[in-house]
Amino acid sequence: MMWDKRYNSSEYAYGTEPNEFLVEYKETLPKGRILSLGEGEGRNAVFLAKQGYDVTAVDSSIVGLTKAQELADQNGVSIKYIHADLNEFHFGESCWDGVVSIFCPLSSELRMSVHSKVEIGLRSGGIFLTESYTPNQLNYGTGGGDCIDTMQSKASLLKDFPNLQFNHLVEIERNVIEGVYHNGLASVVQAVGKKI
Repeated sequence: MMWDKRYNSSEYAYGTEPNEFLVEYKETLPKGRILSLGEGEGRNAVFLAKQGYDVTAVDSSIVGLTKAQELADQNGVSIKYIHADLNEFHFGESCWDGVVSIFCPLSSELRMSVHSKVEIGLRSGGIFLTESYTPNQLNYGTGGGDCIDTMQSKASLLKDFPNLQFNHLVEIERNVIEGVYHNGLASVVQAVGKKI
């Protein structure tokens, strides 16, 4: 599996510092239960747990989750880790105060299914927070691979989330410096949406 190979190193592929957008907009997340999708090696889940959130992190890579547990232990926080493919993961109904998806590349078909489950899984007033590469990222080559189908835009997010009210939805260029795989000026879409 690609992600097991990527994470199979003593180094953290995307570093141990949290995503800058998540740090900047953490206050938009209601205190309570947060689900982090495609969490990988744990940097964002650990950050949220340190802020007092009850974090559940799901990822398909057992190697990544093992490193995530080590990072949580080093930081003295407790996180619930679930080893699952998002295609098969059961989100539940109206049970999450927030769902976070940071650079979680999914095929457009799977993404539509996952985003539908996110809407159902969020409580009323719950927040979905995401940062993803846009198709323009292909011109930068600073992360995110070369598959346009896994990239998102303002338009795709609006289409996927008819029941969210977006308080923040922008496509911007910014320097993404996260480990060795996200490194440099990038084209991203950032969104904070509230379930209405």
